[in-house]
Amino acid sequence: MGEGAARERLEARSVRTAGRLAGGALLVAGAAWVVRGVWEIRLAVAGEPASGPPDQGDGVHRPLTGLEDSYHLVTSLGGGVALVCALLFLAWLRQVRENARVLSGRPPKYLGIWVYLGWIVPVVNLWFPRGIVADAFRATAPERRLPVSVNVWWVLWLLGMFGGVGLVSRDSTDRIIARAYEEVWPLLLADAAVVGAAVAGAFAVRAVTAAQVERIRRGPGRSVAEESAGVVGG
Repeated sequence: MGEGAARERLEARSVRTAGRLAGGALLVAGAAWVVRGVWEIRLAVAGEPASGPPDQGDGVHRPLTGLEDSYHLVTSLGGGVALVCALLFLAWLRQVRENARVLSGRPPKYLGIWVYLGWIVPVVNLWFPRGIVADAFRATAPERRLPVSVNVWWVLWLLGMFGGVGLVSRDSTDRIIARAYEEVWPLLLADAAVVGAAVAGAFAVRAVTAAQVERIRRGPGRSVAEESAGVVGG
């Protein structure tokens, strides 16, 4: 009765739908960063206007060119897409963590609050989010190796986040425009890391989701090895 109730709860959460939404959002976010990179290349090719950078210091900003203004729009839209992606990914992550707890019958390695704080608290944000994903997968499918996509996603995410010009940057959009005029390659490398992280993240979400869907169908408390032994013994 307990296992049946647990399975019913797991099915009601519809982890497959959450995985599709999170994976799709990651790919859309990656596409948004491709567009951002294209605009940075356009800025570099156009060259800095004779009037200098948009932010001219001491609180003085010159009027933006049409291309610069469109880059502001591109970055704003990209930020909106990234926000939606983050919300869908966090919803998926919380769900697979809870599902893994029910399936394995043991408490998760990380407290639930770290699903959110793990991304923003210094130092722990270097490994907690990956650890939550890895723990959910291992609790779901202990007989399998962690998908390579999880590690690729996390390495590229860190490069994109902390490269100084990627997702986390203290510079304003006008300063980033000036960087594109001065030397565009660091910007493009950071963009490439973000795009790669988005694609690898989509594969990681798909792999973890597929493992949970398969395990839910078998029911809580039964691994592949246990199920195979049951078939042989029966």
